[in-house]
Amino acid sequence: MLLIAAGIYHLLFAAWACCWPNVYFDWIGCDRPNHPMLWRGLGFLSGAFGLGFLIAARSPIRHWPLVLIGFVKFNLVIITLVLGLMEGPLPREIVALVVIDDLVWWLPFASILWASAQAHAGRPPSGEPPLDLRQAGERYKLSTGETLGEASREHTLVLVFLRHFGCTFTRRILRELEDLKAEADRHGARLVLVHMLAPGDEKVYLHKKSDVARIADPMCELYRSFGLGKGGFLELFGPRVWIPLLAALLRGCGVGHLAGDGLQLPGAFLFRDGEIVRAQRARTQADLPDLPGLFKGLPDAPSAESVPA
Repeated sequence: MLLIAAGIYHLLFAAWACCWPNVYFDWIGCDRPNHPMLWRGLGFLSGAFGLGFLIAARSPIRHWPLVLIGFVKFNLVIITLVLGLMEGPLPREIVALVVIDDLVWWLPFASILWASAQAHAGRPPSGEPPLDLRQAGERYKLSTGETLGEASREHTLVLVFLRHFGCTFTRRILRELEDLKAEADRHGARLVLVHMLAPGDEKVYLHKKSDVARIADPMCELYRSFGLGKGGFLELFGPRVWIPLLAALLRGCGVGHLAGDGLQLPGAFLFRDGEIVRAQRARTQADLPDLPGLFKGLPDAPSAESVPA
């Protein structure tokens, strides 16, 4: 809403500056510019910022570069004002324009950028309790459009919570994704990947396997709701990680760049009707989802041959 307000304001300022380029200078008692195109040029620039803010309002965390450009503009204008005040007094109307046009937006835009930085680092807001499963089911949506709660009422979901996409073990999971999906299908369940990137950014890593449903959780709220925490030194680099890591490297899984929170531990769950049926919370980063273990003791989905005609 704040970005929408900023976008509308800058568009209105652009319309005012372009349609009535001399009104402001007459109001403050200054000489008009040599040519009205100078002030109109500032109006067009303000309009470009306004359109950028409206685009960013659709997904502030994903479109943080647009927010950053506006934040840089606010800082440059404020610095220019301070330097001007150091040289001597300025008309109140000029100070008022800078306050309305730039200063009032500084703190809100800084807050959005801070939230974006936290989101891309996978850090949840400090002090906030995790969402309960009902809240999580209503808030989070699959890449196919339905909420987590709705999807869990239609099928048993196999939720595989990934580490960051550069992790060797995440890369191994993505290599074996077809096998995981086949195992879920065998039990009449639906495989869903949970990741820590902004919605859509995971496609770069999934390539042709992006037909699997996903849930974007850049703030790791869903991870917390399912009881998945951060790893310490032993969980991430201890002896229990060494052999699985060597095996994954020998398979050619390799190591990529950090794409998510490097401390986040993974997990796998069976989720039905908004409730956890089975859970595999990783003790180290090397713990991979064991779907046969998750489904152990549960009946297989009836095959087409077993259904009476």
